[in-house]
Amino acid sequence: MSAQRAERLATLAVEAQLDALLVSNLINLRYLTGFTGTNGLALVGPGIRSFMTDFRYVERAAEEVADFDRVRAPQGELAEAVIALLPARRPLRLGFDDAHVTVKNHARLAERLPERVELVPAAGLVERLRAVKDPAELERIGEAAKLADAAFAAVVEQGIAGRTEREVALALEDHMRHGGAEEPSFPSIVATGAHGALPHAEPRREPIPPGTLVVVDWGAKVDGYCSDCTRTVATGALDVEADEVYALVKRAQQAALEAVRPGPEGREVDVIAREMIEEAGHGERFGHGLGHGVGLEVHEGPRLAKSGAEPLRAGNVVTVEPGVYVPGSFGVRIEDLVVVTEDGTRVLSSVTKELMTVG
Repeated sequence: MSAQRAERLATLAVEAQLDALLVSNLINLRYLTGFTGTNGLALVGPGIRSFMTDFRYVERAAEEVADFDRVRAPQGELAEAVIALLPARRPLRLGFDDAHVTVKNHARLAERLPERVELVPAAGLVERLRAVKDPAELERIGEAAKLADAAFAAVVEQGIAGRTEREVALALEDHMRHGGAEEPSFPSIVATGAHGALPHAEPRREPIPPGTLVVVDWGAKVDGYCSDCTRTVATGALDVEADEVYALVKRAQQAALEAVRPGPEGREVDVIAREMIEEAGHGERFGHGLGHGVGLEVHEGPRLAKSGAEPLRAGNVVTVEPGVYVPGSFGVRIEDLVVVTEDGTRVLSSVTKELMTVG
């Protein structure tokens, strides 16, 4: 698999008029080589497949990194090792990931490279490959979603009213870990009533009262791959406004979900849910994008948002998560994790979207 990914990346590098590409971001490095350590670099280009790490990870690299020439270098001198591996041709354009390389590291590399080598910003090439998942990746993401859904079912079966937001969040994460997750794919959100009007609320040591809405946003990580899901549940009878907003978000989410398929740009899907929410008078209360890609990171490309100009492609895994947040009262968000297929979508989230009442 790493050989195929490296070959595709080398092709992208040539298209970008690069002689080689330096991969330093650890997530991109894991995708490209399989390496799970915390210090490594890869150099990829036509006929170039080199991987560098220090003595701490030599044995790990021998197990994880295939299809690359492995080079050991002193712990703080991996960048220097790159120089010896560069092709001898003159001049040479070396791409680097300007979205992740610090100014300090860029300056350090630049001052050590021969004058014939030009450092060229080349962010996004590996991410372009990562956006389209292969079958093995889809399987891992599906496993993560299934595991997370099972954890949610176990927690709501025990009831949430009277427990603190923090207790429920920790219970979710405990069930996911015991179910086989490496860890949560992000800190779980459990937000009650007015606290739920904060899209990225942090769980508090506040008991969850009856008769309110609770936003629960959680995910699991399996073999490095993430899941992401949100459900909003009730802890008893709600007032008319809360019922109406929940129904609105559910309709908008379903309409947007039905529009996900290969071809449309992310912003074209985003606008479907956004216009429905705006027409209902809640446009200013839906301030984030409709969704995002999920994979080795819980937030990656493609984006379903006003700025999402990238067309959806089969193999993308994205969230569809409109929300309405009423300051001082409540929030509602409903999120599914979906695979873009050749003819539409396959929804990975299995938890019902009917409003659940949880005691």
